[in-house]
Amino acid sequence: MIFIKFRPAYSVSLNGEEIGYVGDKNKFQAEINENILTSDSTNVAFVELGDVDYSFSLVSRNEIDENTVLATLDENAQNVYRVYEVADLNNEETKVYVNSMEEAEEMVSTLKEQYSEIEPDLVINQIYLDNVDEVNEENIKLAKAKLTDNLQEELEEKEKIDSRTVNGIYLAVVPVTGRISSRFGANESIRDHTHKGIDIAATRGTPILATASGKVTFAGWSSGYGYLVKIDHGNNVETYYGHCSKLYVSAGDTVEAGEKIAAVGSTGNSTGNHLHFEIRLNGKQVNPQSYVYQ
Repeated sequence: MIFIKFRPAYSVSLNGEEIGYVGDKNKFQAEINENILTSDSTNVAFVELGDVDYSFSLVSRNEIDENTVLATLDENAQNVYRVYEVADLNNEETKVYVNSMEEAEEMVSTLKEQYSEIEPDLVINQIYLDNVDEVNEENIKLAKAKLTDNLQEELEEKEKIDSRTVNGIYLAVVPVTGRISSRFGANESIRDHTHKGIDIAATRGTPILATASGKVTFAGWSSGYGYLVKIDHGNNVETYYGHCSKLYVSAGDTVEAGEKIAAVGSTGNSTGNHLHFEIRLNGKQVNPQSYVYQ
């Protein structure tokens, strides 16, 4: 009588919660493998389902409903997508997800060629996502544009540094902001030789900043220069700051780029308040406007 009213079956539980009964466990597991855990969707690496457990039971025939159990499992299945991330190691916030390794490799090759001067540190990572909505044509386009913009900024920064570098010394800081009143090589009645630096007109007392780090080799009165500061930056590069009204450093001091070293004045052979600024390479003056005040 028991086997007339009841039949052998298996209780199916998902993550510890019973969801129904099936007749043939092996056949049902094959259905799960074929219809739930296998996906033809683009980029699906695998399907997460959770823990499916079976326990033997005797149940009435009308309690066995394999289609309902299968539907419940399908509703709880989660696709995990495999995509390819192109990332800039110099800017961890910048990354692009694409659908294939071929797309990623092509993007990296193109960007490395386009920005070869900065040798971008681009890598490809295999990434798994629960939601692949962001890997669409529009988002890829926007992310690639952001990545390209960042590489362009890196390139422009490198070009800026290169343009302001003398024999390996980066002249990072403009000593004084003001109007250039006399340029390098100018012939003027105030002197009997061409101008060996540039003059930047500014209000008396305006702070004068070290254009790069280095060691002060001279700070004091120097004939036509008036009060003068000399800084040795290494690599045979020196800078001169003349006609100062005050000096804030002494010979032997070590200064950093941007540090206040003196104040604008009109001491020495001068017709008004300004900074006389020189750059010397191997003891010879070079045009400061080739590097600073471009």
